[in-house]
Amino acid sequence: MVQMLDTQRFRVREAFHGRFGTPEFVIRAPGRVNLIGEHTDYNEGFVFPVAIDREVVIAARRRDDRTVVLYSNNYEQQDSFDLDHIEKVSGEGAPTWSNYIRGVVSVFLEAGLAIGGFEAALEGNVPQGAGLSSSAALEVATGTLLTNLFDLDVDAKRIALLGQRAENRFVGVQCGIMDQFISSLGKRDHALMIDCRSLDYRAVPLHLGEKGASIVILDSKVKRGLVDSKFNDRRRECQEAVKHLQTLLSRPELASLRDVTPADLEHVGDRLPQTIFSRARHVVTENDRVLQSVSALEGGDLERFGSLMNQSHESLKIDYEVSCPELDLLVSLAQGIPGTYGSRLTGAGFGGSTVNLVDNAALEGFEATVLAAYHEQTGLNAGFFVCEAVDGAGVA
Repeated sequence: MVQMLDTQRFRVREAFHGRFGTPEFVIRAPGRVNLIGEHTDYNEGFVFPVAIDREVVIAARRRDDRTVVLYSNNYEQQDSFDLDHIEKVSGEGAPTWSNYIRGVVSVFLEAGLAIGGFEAALEGNVPQGAGLSSSAALEVATGTLLTNLFDLDVDAKRIALLGQRAENRFVGVQCGIMDQFISSLGKRDHALMIDCRSLDYRAVPLHLGEKGASIVILDSKVKRGLVDSKFNDRRRECQEAVKHLQTLLSRPELASLRDVTPADLEHVGDRLPQTIFSRARHVVTENDRVLQSVSALEGGDLERFGSLMNQSHESLKIDYEVSCPELDLLVSLAQGIPGTYGSRLTGAGFGGSTVNLVDNAALEGFEATVLAAYHEQTGLNAGFFVCEAVDGAGVA
């Protein structure tokens, strides 16, 4: 994987040299996989992601005017815009990848941060549409680039918040803070326990090396676009649950599902619409699973952690209804392999990837058996890679 990352950084430098000259900065920002805690972030709950060794790389230098010129190696496409007239692009053949950069530039300007024109070449190897936050990696890479390029006093936490604002307001996806946070603040060989209400966080050692286990990502190759999915519907359903529970629990101060306990739901659940109850039950129990998972990993109990991963998938499948047949098949196949501690979908769902915790001795058999069975039953060739937990965004 190190060689792959070095090769990508070389290609980005070469692309920049061929079009613009010598870059002032080369910046990287990683994708992420969430070990557990799905659809809890926008409910002010808890999440537990790691930054992974798949990344977006941007090489750039300043210009003397207010024009931004971009080149994407992935799309072999150039785009440009003026800082005084930033609009979202759309339509067939349009460089829609640049909307994430346009959005971050726009929110930096709105925040009163002094930036000028620049030219940049970029490339990413975070699988798109796989639930591994390729968009957040691009947003955080852009924010980190602007901070370095224009010598701004913006810390990693604020870069994450500005990236989230760009995705919410400019791109139009009502994501929570997790994806940008872990891409900006990740720590090598650690997962990040994030409280999405207070934005407090702490790095938790994974201890996977000493336990002889690895994080494995399986890409179902079922693509989904968040804007067009039911992601925003789920957010509205959670908000509806809060309104019901404020009345049923006589707690008008209740701000989010973070404030609801399993006992609360059990007490009033039969008075909630069934769908709303199911959505709330997932979020409330998932928050509890995250807290238990942190404790399990800190104690080196991989069996307990894996069991919680399995419970999480079942909740996402049944209560939150964000899985799909292909993801369920990958999880079922993985769970049937001796040496698999746990398996679950990761990311928003509706396609994308699963995250698996696997004993190293079982990796070869896991890969061969799961991929063959998945292809036989779906006709799809799932992506497979073992990932390492890496540091968040910075100079490459």
